[in-house]
Amino acid sequence: MTDLARILDGLTTSVLLVDRGQTLLYLNVAAETLLGVSRNQVRGRPLSELFRDTAGLTAVLERAAQTSQQYSRRELTIRPITSDEELVIDCSVAPFDEAGSPSGMLVEITDATQHKRVTRDTALLTQIGGSRAMIRQLAHEIKNPLGGLRGAAQLLDRQLADASMREYTTVIINEADRLVSLVDALLGPGHAPRKEPINIHELLQHVGHLLAAEAPAGVVIDRDYDPSLPPLKLDRNQIIQAMLNLGRNAIQAIGQSGRLTLRTRALTSVSIGTRRYRLVASIQFEDTGPGVPDHLRDTLFYPLVTGRAEGTGLGLAVAQDLVSRHDGLIEFTSRPGQTLFTILLPFSTTDADEIS
Repeated sequence: MTDLARILDGLTTSVLLVDRGQTLLYLNVAAETLLGVSRNQVRGRPLSELFRDTAGLTAVLERAAQTSQQYSRRELTIRPITSDEELVIDCSVAPFDEAGSPSGMLVEITDATQHKRVTRDTALLTQIGGSRAMIRQLAHEIKNPLGGLRGAAQLLDRQLADASMREYTTVIINEADRLVSLVDALLGPGHAPRKEPINIHELLQHVGHLLAAEAPAGVVIDRDYDPSLPPLKLDRNQIIQAMLNLGRNAIQAIGQSGRLTLRTRALTSVSIGTRRYRLVASIQFEDTGPGVPDHLRDTLFYPLVTGRAEGTGLGLAVAQDLVSRHDGLIEFTSRPGQTLFTILLPFSTTDADEIS
């Protein structure tokens, strides 16, 4: 086993050896790094103790054991017990027999998280560009007839002697104004961000106070800040609006009781689309609500997409647009009881490398 272990430790791919009962016999250095464990601590323990949810991985192992043939799965999601983050992996399992030791299975894991993230971020950024173009065209088609409609209602209002009849023209004028405001909200600010060095915690505290005033009595708002974050060059009003939209969505999802956590962290070597930044600020809104419905996950940031009957579907679309104006991005992960929206903002837009 010593020669084999030396060979496996030289691989960049994570490799685990398990017996037919899915007890760990060995894992190489790459697997130790990926899973955040020491082989000496986990050897001889069930594979299930390394992960919070082993259903997907167990299914691959069982299929390989039943057929006695190699079996692979792409983009399998796992959650190591040492981390709250989900990993996306490509997994291949091959049964083996080694003389003098029980037969088992070789599990080869390739971390596909970064690749999937780049693909997802690129799709989001493309979605933002497409949404902007669609909204500009839609705004032009809507605002012109609305202006004529409002003007005609005003002229008619002046000609009506009966006050009760003027109530109807007032309704027309007010509804025309409401639709114009809706279109303006979709278009976003008409100017480039007016950036200045800002402590992100100052903005987040302000947003937290506003959310606390709006939240039901049973909603608790926690704060988990990284005080080491340096100032960011931001447009104060635009980022406050983006954070408010995320926070209000979270509170509405929580309902009458639950928890909203506002969290900041500094992340290194983070990709946003096809660019990798050396230092990025992470601003997170984590709620204990029921999670994002599956049918909305791929279109959540599109304008007018909402899971609530009374929602406008503008909050997330506007927030994503405002953050993208700062070369950032909003990502999310969601499952029942834990939904996490993360704003990623680079500290420097010039300190980045293109990802090939």
